[in-house]
Amino acid sequence: MRTHRRIRTNPAGPVALVLAAVGTVLAAPSPPASAAPPIARADLRADVNRDGRVDVTAGSDATDEDTWSLSHGAVLLPNIDDDTKRCPVTGPGGRPLSDAELAACNDASDTKVNGSADAADLARVRSVPIRRLPRGAKGSVKVTAGAAYTRVFVKRAGDWIPITPQITLSAAELRSGVEFGVEATDVIRDTRTWDGRTVIRLTVAARDRTTSDSVTLRVAPLLTHHHLQNAQQVMVTKLNSNEDWSGLQGKFVTDLKREAEKAGITRPLVAFDKYGDAWAQDFVEPAYVSMTGTDGRPRVIRVMLRSAQPGRAAGRELFEKLRGRDVAVVQAFDRSAPADWSLNSMGNLETIPPYTRGEDSFPAGRIIMGWRKDSGKRPSATMRTLLKSQGLQDPLLLDTSWLEVGHVDEFVQFLPADTPRGWRIGVADPDAGLQLLRDAQSAGHGGTRMFSVPGLGGSPPLEETIDQALASRHLAADNAMAAQRIAANLEVLKGATGVTEQEIVRVPALYTRGSMARTDSGEDVHVPRLTRMGGGTPLPDGVKKNGQQRRLAGDTHGSAAAARATVTTSAYVPGAVNGILLSRDRYLAPRQWGPVIGGKDIFTQAVTAAYARAGLKVSYIDDWYTYHLGMGEVHCGTNTLRDASAAWWRSASPATP
Repeated sequence: MRTHRRIRTNPAGPVALVLAAVGTVLAAPSPPASAAPPIARADLRADVNRDGRVDVTAGSDATDEDTWSLSHGAVLLPNIDDDTKRCPVTGPGGRPLSDAELAACNDASDTKVNGSADAADLARVRSVPIRRLPRGAKGSVKVTAGAAYTRVFVKRAGDWIPITPQITLSAAELRSGVEFGVEATDVIRDTRTWDGRTVIRLTVAARDRTTSDSVTLRVAPLLTHHHLQNAQQVMVTKLNSNEDWSGLQGKFVTDLKREAEKAGITRPLVAFDKYGDAWAQDFVEPAYVSMTGTDGRPRVIRVMLRSAQPGRAAGRELFEKLRGRDVAVVQAFDRSAPADWSLNSMGNLETIPPYTRGEDSFPAGRIIMGWRKDSGKRPSATMRTLLKSQGLQDPLLLDTSWLEVGHVDEFVQFLPADTPRGWRIGVADPDAGLQLLRDAQSAGHGGTRMFSVPGLGGSPPLEETIDQALASRHLAADNAMAAQRIAANLEVLKGATGVTEQEIVRVPALYTRGSMARTDSGEDVHVPRLTRMGGGTPLPDGVKKNGQQRRLAGDTHGSAAAARATVTTSAYVPGAVNGILLSRDRYLAPRQWGPVIGGKDIFTQAVTAAYARAGLKVSYIDDWYTYHLGMGEVHCGTNTLRDASAAWWRSASPATP
């Protein structure tokens, strides 16, 4: 008897599933010479060469159909979009659906193929026609691995019929060849539960003989975007008039639209407008899954990966507003409350572009996330398991203990480059920021106002000077600490990727432990540090209605216990690295509002020069009152949908130069 021998190696590694096919199952002894000739063997084919066509001749799809690797093997999609918008967003009588109820509905949650767009999401499998098949022969199909996550349909008279144990294939169908459509019902969430592998077996019975054949498919990995993929659309929250009392956030949205258009982005802004959560970067991470469609072109489903923050209502708008044709939503919550809410915001998830370092290859890029090394707190275990289980972008953790909000987007970014590697690292440089102030002071400009931002609502401008900032108790020490922590993270990135010092863009920055606001009555109050960490509008009503807000260098207040706690910081001057890459050569940074000397903002000059050396043209947008005072910047308040048309199995993976 000939059998299939299957070998599985490390499905959670950079996608390595190997299945060795030894032969086709023939469940009968060899007939005597006088018996009728045996039926031709069953032969099931899938798109193992990923060209979108299942070849039922002696083509490339005829060999290694049970072998799966990064570059070879059939792919199926998790068919979790909602092509016909059939999924409800409210219950009976307008009752709000629970998070679980919202997530439960998608195209794979029923046993129907919901129109042509849904059919296009099915991976095709075909049986080779069996010409010499006697009358009365029958065929059956069974999923022998991954059955709980797989649905198979058979195409009959133009309709897709779900395969069940009661469905049999007729002799006429088997003689002509049968077309099947296959979908996964979910993404891989944990390889210990399901490794993404699906094995489909066709069995044909005729007279007293049976023959069977199997093919293996693997679900497409859920991948996050990197900055070598061009931005196609920008997302932002649009607050209502009560939340945006000053009109500045509305102006930010208008300015953002203009900058996107200048960068060549033609698709309209996506505006979240229901829940008043200004931090559009934090409640969602745009991702994607893809395979080659039957037309030979990429078949892509965008996947909005909701932050692992149960109760963050803004994530519900992903289902209510965005889920639809070729757009899905995935949520992955821990069963227990997260140890650190802010670490689970998606501003704490960025992606290194593709690279190879020794034997480590990340052709679709690699995720970075921040963790609090000082306390040992990490982002959601459920989310990290989901991301690692895709097998391609195993998250690399960087230390963000020194940041109040704790997000990687506060100090590091990745920029396209015309170099062998194809990209550079952009990083905040506190030493350069301090040097700008010291040089200005040495040149006799110590009395210049530290910030050139105008007062809000007729309030006077901020009066703090360069001299006062440099004389503050903590500014120099806090930025020395920030520089040390950034340098340590750079060593981690260098070790992982092979990036050299010449491939690093250092952008002037300053951090402070102080985050304060002042009312018109002169009372100093804290801007609560839960603003970005917990969602909601950037500033609390009690502060924003009273006019002037103020950032003070190194000011600290609070209990003795708080003073003994680990020092954490946020951006003092708006963090330039916390901006948006709008195109390969255009970068949108937060307006610096630094000291103006000789008619020019010294921080704007220095930031512009740093990016120019990297081949980027910088434009600026004002986010001082809308995001900066809430411990965020332009990047924190926006998001981007990027081009996902390149095949992830063919993505360039530059070697270490």
